[in-house]
Amino acid sequence: MAAVSSVVRVAMDDSSDVALAAAGDRQAFERLYQTHANRVFSLCARMSGSRTKGEELTQDVFVRTWEKLPQFRGESAFSTWLHRLAVNVVLNARKTEGKHASRTEQNDEDEERWDQVARAPMHIERMDLADAISKLPAGARKVFVLHDVEGFKHEEIAEMMGITSGGSKAQLHRARLLLREALER
Repeated sequence: MAAVSSVVRVAMDDSSDVALAAAGDRQAFERLYQTHANRVFSLCARMSGSRTKGEELTQDVFVRTWEKLPQFRGESAFSTWLHRLAVNVVLNARKTEGKHASRTEQNDEDEERWDQVARAPMHIERMDLADAISKLPAGARKVFVLHDVEGFKHEEIAEMMGITSGGSKAQLHRARLLLREALER
């Protein structure tokens, strides 16, 4: 019961801070940042596959939050709105990196990573799932995180990433196979 009341209290605190921050109150925005920064960072780092990139994207998310906060209508919880904004920032960052250049660079990085993984003896007791996820190819990693970690449906992922739901399912299948292979080594 105490956990439920703390969740309700956080939601009530968010609503007043959201209203104050939307009106330009920087201290209220700082409180929102302190409350939600860890969760946003976790999402950004998992989706990008890099702590450094996750830190950059987290900052981008909160810059966008400050800009877009007056448009928040309160039709959903602030945390839900912020989560969707974070996913969009990560996906848009990937698009703006340059489709051809990023694909070539990512493929080279993925091949190097998988070569290193193949050469290194790995034991399941030392296997770090987060590390294995970070080594997935970009598309498979994003779909895996959005579906299996964040709980989005294939149709929602398809819309967010600009692919078909079948493409989302295929990427998830690929991600799971690659993770299974990595865990079995």
